[in-house]
Amino acid sequence: MEFELNTTPDPQDTSPGRSGAEQQALFLELLLRDAPAVEYERPVLRARSGGADGTTVAALENAKLAALRVRTVLRDRQRRESELSALFETANDLAGMRSLDQVLRAIVERARHLLGTDVAYLTLSDPEAGDTYMRVTSGSVSATFQRVRLAHGKGLGGLVASTSLPYVTANYFTDPRFEHAENIDHAVREEGLVAILGVPLKMNGRGVGVLFAANRRERPFAHSEVALLSSLATHAAIAIDNANLIDDTRRALDELHTVNQRLQRHTASVERSAAAHDRFTDLVLGGGGVREVAAAVAEVLGGAVRIHDRTSDVSLTAVPDGGAGEPAPGGDPLTEGDVELAEAARSSLASGRAVAVGGAWVAAAAAGAEPLGTLVLRGVELDSTDQRVLERAAMVTALLLLIRRSVSETEHRVRGDLLNELLEVPARDPVSLRQRAALLHADLDTPHVLVVAEAPGADPQRLRSAAAFAAETTGGLVATRGGRLVLALPGSDPSEAGRQVTAELAAAANGPVTAGLAGPTRGPGSFRDAFTEAARCLQTLRALGRNGDAATTDDLGFSGLLLSQNRDVPGFVTASLGPLLEYDAKRGTLLVETLRAYFAAGGNLSRAKDDLHIHVNTVAQRLERIGQLIGTDWQHPDRALELQLALHLHGLLDKGVDLLGDQGGG
Repeated sequence: MEFELNTTPDPQDTSPGRSGAEQQALFLELLLRDAPAVEYERPVLRARSGGADGTTVAALENAKLAALRVRTVLRDRQRRESELSALFETANDLAGMRSLDQVLRAIVERARHLLGTDVAYLTLSDPEAGDTYMRVTSGSVSATFQRVRLAHGKGLGGLVASTSLPYVTANYFTDPRFEHAENIDHAVREEGLVAILGVPLKMNGRGVGVLFAANRRERPFAHSEVALLSSLATHAAIAIDNANLIDDTRRALDELHTVNQRLQRHTASVERSAAAHDRFTDLVLGGGGVREVAAAVAEVLGGAVRIHDRTSDVSLTAVPDGGAGEPAPGGDPLTEGDVELAEAARSSLASGRAVAVGGAWVAAAAAGAEPLGTLVLRGVELDSTDQRVLERAAMVTALLLLIRRSVSETEHRVRGDLLNELLEVPARDPVSLRQRAALLHADLDTPHVLVVAEAPGADPQRLRSAAAFAAETTGGLVATRGGRLVLALPGSDPSEAGRQVTAELAAAANGPVTAGLAGPTRGPGSFRDAFTEAARCLQTLRALGRNGDAATTDDLGFSGLLLSQNRDVPGFVTASLGPLLEYDAKRGTLLVETLRAYFAAGGNLSRAKDDLHIHVNTVAQRLERIGQLIGTDWQHPDRALELQLALHLHGLLDKGVDLLGDQGGG
């Protein structure tokens, strides 16, 4: 819906005479002012107290709920933008700060600020002493706490370090999951800490420390806060890795200063690493994607780079000075024909390092132990520094894929919620539904095809991903109801659109997908009926044993006639008896009456000839002609039942019986 606001709407004015658009504008004005949540109740309360009718109050109530949801989404996005901005600033610090202590302190202070905790601190492992020491603190007031050393496996930090997993405790002293130590408990008690969140710092697959955020009172930590602290921990690990790399470079320069050629090669390698690091940082800060990462790696290291994105089953290739190619859909190239590359990808995922195999370098892009993608570099030989560049490219790729997946999952949930509301009874406010659909670039007033599909035994995640991809690329909607996928796709031909998407789902499921089809819809209020019809078609296909098939009610013969929301009785009669009716009309024969008499006689030719008052040979000849016109399988039980139903309906139509009723209007 489109409308213009010539004047700023008065939130106090909720008179019944105002149009629906003007009522919606009341809440848009509140959103623009970022008004407190309590102000959204006032238009509804004033309408009720002013004697507005129930329709007006209901419309205002729906608009209020929609506006509050938009307000929540906007605030969540603001928070997300703030977090991402902090992550980007931290990434910029890695390029701009030369002191490791300075970088780690900035990360710890940002962790404390973003999570809103009383204290944040970072501990690092001491391989020589065999324990862990406090490296950086923010907000700490206890000298004992700032100097504490943690024995291996002791305290919450020991649990995080030993498992390489994040852990949260709402009350440190009552938590039995980890082994308490007297010196640690004393330091924590002196600092006054109660709730603690710890995430591991991992470098090249190896734990090197723990990043903590703690409160002096009980507090739960949300999953988003754990993910944010884990991202900051990744940056800390990168900073430590960079510091180690710089130390390694300095030692190499000290040891090999007499070998000028080797020194030059090493210096060039370090410069490439720094250039790549800056390039990757710019990509993240500038909103670049996986395509740009591939082009940057190809430009910095040379060779041809192929990035396979497991989150969407697409891959793209980049070559030096050639940019990135178009994404190519299809299966994973690392698992379809190259066992060595697939094994190298698994090895890289386990070790966190780039792995050389068969003239190529493979680096896994992962979030913890979850593989998100794979980088394959061909055509060049890499030294250790260049390997780090490739590994950092894999880290950046993983970060970008995680961000993209988070945004995509949010949009999928919104699309699913909208479709579920369209299918609910009673139907929601059409105006609100249209507005929400417009935000998703969907138009509920255009014809849509409803597809209800299932694939028992298939990977649900792959199936949902394929359905979401089909919905996004066509401007449709997708949801899950009762363990089945429901898609609403723009189109007026349910058979064509439904079979196309079913084929795509079957390819993703690597097996048969059964689907009921219905449509087209006519506005938001018709989605529910189309869904019901498509679900009935799916149930009928399963009952008939037609697994892996897709069908509309028209495809199901007389079964579809009974299931259809808009029963086309004449069309069914014509489809079943058309050749016989046409033959009788042209030649004045009685094939239809002969077929009716034959079925009425239970298939007995003698009884049929008596009813028709003709010779039995004439009956046999007519039945043979019937088989030539409608197919020799007409006596098969299923086909015979369909023909008998068509004969019965034909007789009723000849007698002037209205078989359409309310279904036939229009």
